Amino acid sequence: MGVVQICKGEYFWLEPKNAFESFQEPDIGLIALAFLQGSFAYGGWNFLNYVTEELVDPYKNLPRAIFISIPLVTFVYVFANVAYVTAMSPQELLASNAVAVTFGEKLLGVMAWIMPISVALSTFGGVNGSLFTSSRLFFAGAREGHLPSVLAMIHVKRCTPIPALLFTCISTLLMLVTSDMYTLINYVGFINYLFYGVTVAGQIVLRWKKPDIPRPIKINLLFPIIYLLFWAFLLIFSLWSEPVVCGIGLAIMLTGVPVYFLGVYWQNKPKGFNDFIEVLTLVSQKMCVVVYPVEDGDVGTQGLREDVAEQQPSFYQPAPCKDQDSEEQLQA
Repeated sequence: MGVVQICKGEYFWLEPKNAFESFQEPDIGLIALAFLQGSFAYGGWNFLNYVTEELVDPYKNLPRAIFISIPLVTFVYVFANVAYVTAMSPQELLASNAVAVTFGEKLLGVMAWIMPISVALSTFGGVNGSLFTSSRLFFAGAREGHLPSVLAMIHVKRCTPIPALLFTCISTLLMLVTSDMYTLINYVGFINYLFYGVTVAGQIVLRWKKPDIPRPIKINLLFPIIYLLFWAFLLIFSLWSEPVVCGIGLAIMLTGVPVYFLGVYWQNKPKGFNDFIEVLTLVSQKMCVVVYPVEDGDVGTQGLREDVAEQQPSFYQPAPCKDQDSEEQLQA
């Protein structure tokens, strides 16, 4: 539709003299915030890293998926925005609560109903991918002993991490307490980029301190350095522009510190507390019909329990494993 509009001569706002006309006072903080909000639409590349264990040949397919998806998504989004500008002014874009719907109403007439359905399908696809990948963060964290052990369990038949998925769902619902979507994007975007930067900086530190460790996927250090410079610009000026919003995001993140000291760092906990956690884990197992993942014939029950006990601090007592006893308990 954008190409049709341009061919019809509807490209007033695409002309350089109009496209670069400033209709509000420039502010570097707002520019950084705009980048932060805009980058949310391009953040899908990161979620694939959460499911590398489930990829076929991840050392080859993970970089390939990222290299293909980023240019493709950039192409689609840029040309979608070009199409919007052929039918709407920048002021109309900012005033619209659903730009695609407004665009459809202007150009599609009686067929404008297609746009809300398309937006809903796109949103559903994005949520589906996010839930599928984000739940693996809780799954991996529980496996390392940083979260309750029940989150490291999978369904006995479907092999899906149901407790981790439910925990992701609850966390998502809590985020919807705020009704301002842009504020929520600023919360999530600021914290996401904070951790992205720490992760990329860690790559540089490891390249310097441990240059000889195996690296199946390796890139030139110039790319993470460029990313860190852009990252610093985004975070510093976003914090300058929206100190309250970004500060609340930091406060939400810091609530994990006391939980860490209570659940992970403090290992000599009262027996009653450990018994409560064990009962809660067993009840959750029965409700979700989940057990620890074990390859058949590779690890015995006792070996699994010892392995889990080594990985998980005493706060998270290992629940019954996938053996005859646990299956009988689940059936009960």
